[in-house]
Parts: sequence; C-alpha cells; structure tokens
Amino acid sequence: MTSPRLIIFVLACSAFVNAQEREVPKDSERVSIPGCARGRTLIVGTRADEPVRSDVAPGRRFRLSGPKAILDQIKKQESNMVEVTGLVRKSQLAGPGGVSTAGGRVRIGGGDPRQALGDPGRDVGYNEAVLDLESWRPLPDACKAR
Repeated sequence: MTSPRLIIFVLACSAFVNAQEREVPKDSERVSIPGCARGRTLIVGTRADEPVRSDVAPGRRFRLSGPKAILDQIKKQESNMVEVTGLVRKSQLAGPGGVSTAGGRVRIGGGDPRQALGDPGRDVGYNEAVLDLESWRPLPDACKAR
C-alpha cells in the first residue's frame, strides 16, 4: 500500500524540481546582466561593488521579451539598476558582424530590408539583441540620468 504512494510522491517531487528552470536550447545561452531599463530596452551597466564576469560590454542594448507582468515590474524600476536573467541567442550575443580592417568595420549583410536608404550603423534597433526574460532582481545602485 505504501509503495504506490511513495512512487507518486517521488514523481511529483521530480516534476517540481524539473519545472524550476527550463532547459537552455543549443543555440542560446542563459545570461545575468546588470543594467538600467528604459521601457522594454535594457542598457547594460557595471556595478561598482560587485565584480561581474560577463562578456557583454557596458552600453550594449537588449530588447526585453517576456511576461507582461514582469516587464511592468521592471518598468517601475527605471530609476534603479536591475539584474535580469534570461536566454539570448549565441549569434546575437556575439555582437555586430563584420570584419575589422584598417581601423574600420566592414559589415557582411545589410540593414532591415523594409528600411529606406539608410545607414544600418546608425539604426538603434539594428544591434539590439532580444533577451527572453526569465527573472529579475533590483540592485541598490541608481541609474544615471539621460
């Protein structure tokens, strides 16, 4: 009699443990990034009191994608720094493409095909990577005014 109950209990516990964190796809990476949120855009910043081990350079922009409730909570924290955790595609995390030559940058590819004649290097949204938001936490540091 106790063995079916034990089996059900173990299965329920294992399902709960597996539901804690979703699996990272092969083409993505889970990152935790400190920064300042402006609407649905996160601008990467640095923390003075904590060394951060990240390949993401300060000033880089990420467009936040996720549940509306979490995005609304982050929007209320625009004057304070936040640390967001989520999934980013590895190809977007690498930064803008191109080959460095003679102090300049040559881009392979182009801008948004819907955009009229323009410079993709000046388009703010061109270099924004999409971060699929999983969680966030407030940080004690304040964001710099624009």
